[in-house]
Amino acid sequence: MAITPDVKNWTWVVEKPCPDCGFDPAGVEFGQIPDLVRANAARWPAVLARTDVAVRPDDRTWSALEYGAHVRDVFRIFRERLELMLTETDPAFANWDQDATAVAENYGAQDPGVVSTELVAAADEIADAFAAVPGDALDRRGLRSDGSAFTVRTLAVYFLHDPVHHLHDVRG
Repeated sequence: MAITPDVKNWTWVVEKPCPDCGFDPAGVEFGQIPDLVRANAARWPAVLARTDVAVRPDDRTWSALEYGAHVRDVFRIFRERLELMLTETDPAFANWDQDATAVAENYGAQDPGVVSTELVAAADEIADAFAAVPGDALDRRGLRSDGSAFTVRTLAVYFLHDPVHHLHDVRG
């Protein structure tokens, strides 16, 4: 079953709460990001150990395994984007088509144990990267392919919403 790609612009989550998952950017301080990432990642192994992990709940929704593989890749992609922001001036991020990646990497057929291990490792890496950001770098900018500009601070909040939202999606 093919999933209809999500083409919504989610950048608004840096300014107002998400009505679906309850994520509220106003309650997130930059210094909390590493611990919040690790806490989120700690909940995924139980999700990925479910017996029905590869079963899609309906024709329009990824399975918990597909969401887990996606979150693992979100951790990896945003680690790269953070590094670009810290080492380049106003870098432009390459477009990442999450839906094409899910198909190309066959998320639904990946080993849930491997995805779980890789997700936690990728979470640790990005948590460490956010923890190492010096205070004077929080306003460094990066640009999405659609022209949306982020600072390190707003990128962190935008990024954090994704795994929080997807844990909500899988009722983790």
